[in-house]
Amino acid sequence: MKSVIVNILFLFSLLSTGCTQNTTKKMEFKKLTPEEEQVIVYKGTEAPFTGKYETFNGKGVYVCKRCGNPLYRSEDKFDAKCGWPSFDDEIPGAVKRVPDADGMRTEIECAKCGAHLGHVFLGEEFTPKNTRYCVNSISLDFKPAIQAVKTEATNKTDTAIFAGGCFWGVEYYMKKSKGVKSVTSGYTGGHKDHPTYEEVCSGKTGHYEAVEVVFDPAQTNYETVARLFFEIHDPTEWNHQGPDFGEQYRSAVFYRNEDQKQVAEKLIKLLKDKGFKVVTEVKTASVFWKAENYHQDYYEHKGTLPYCHGYVKRF
Repeated sequence: MKSVIVNILFLFSLLSTGCTQNTTKKMEFKKLTPEEEQVIVYKGTEAPFTGKYETFNGKGVYVCKRCGNPLYRSEDKFDAKCGWPSFDDEIPGAVKRVPDADGMRTEIECAKCGAHLGHVFLGEEFTPKNTRYCVNSISLDFKPAIQAVKTEATNKTDTAIFAGGCFWGVEYYMKKSKGVKSVTSGYTGGHKDHPTYEEVCSGKTGHYEAVEVVFDPAQTNYETVARLFFEIHDPTEWNHQGPDFGEQYRSAVFYRNEDQKQVAEKLIKLLKDKGFKVVTEVKTASVFWKAENYHQDYYEHKGTLPYCHGYVKRF
C-alpha cells in the first residue's frame, strides 16, 4: 500500500523541507567562517593532524560549533592516531548517524542542527566499546568541566528506539507526546549497511521499520515514552501491523542500556499479566539507519491520519 504513494510524496517532502525552512533556522546559529562552513555545512574534511582538538586532553564537554549542542564527553576521547579527534561514545541522543553520499561510510551529524561532524566506524577494536567517532576539530567547541555541567544540564536529551509496524504511524503519535523533541523514521536490527526502503521491504535485510525518539528527561522519561509505544501499536501482532504484512513490521524495543531493557521487560510483563499475548522483542540497539527523506514527517505532509495505528489504553 505504501509503495504506491511514496514516490508522489518524495518531491513534495523535498519542497516542504527545503531552502526556506533551512534558511530560517540557520539565522539562529553561530556565524561560521568560510573554513568552518566548508566542513560543517558542505560536509568537507579538515586535513589530518591539523585540528586544535586532535591531541587536546582538557576535561569537559565537546559541543557543536554551530548550535552549542553537547556532543561528546572528554572521558570518551581516545587517541586513535588517525589525525582527527576520536571518541568511543556520544552523549545520548546528541549525534545522528546517516548514510554517507559515498555509499560506503556512515556520516555523523549534530542531532539538533544537522551540522556535519565526521564519520563513525565500528569493529576496529580500539576500545572495549568498539566504536570510533572520527570528528573534525573545526566542527567542535570545548566547554571546560565547570562550564560543561551547566551546558549539559540545559541541553540533556535521551534516546529510545522502537519498531511497531509502519514507521509513519509510530512517528506520528510519538511526536505528539510531551517532552519528545524529535522522531526519525529509519531501519535497524538487520545486517545490511545503508539499507534502502525497497531492500527492507524485500525481507532480505533483517531490518525492522523503526523510529528513533529523542526526548527531554526534564519533561518526560523512558518509561512514559515506552508505555505510549505499547499503546499506539498492537504488541500481539507478529510480522504485521494492521493491513501491513512483512518481517519489517515486527514489534520490538531496541534498548540502549540496562535501565531501558528492564523497563521494557517490566511493561511486557504487566501486559502479559493483563492477558495480552505480547510478541514484542527486546533487543540490544544497533546502528540506526535514517530512512529516505520522503518517509520523514509523512502524515504531516500528507495531511491525513495513520491507517494502521491508533491509541488504545492498555496500562
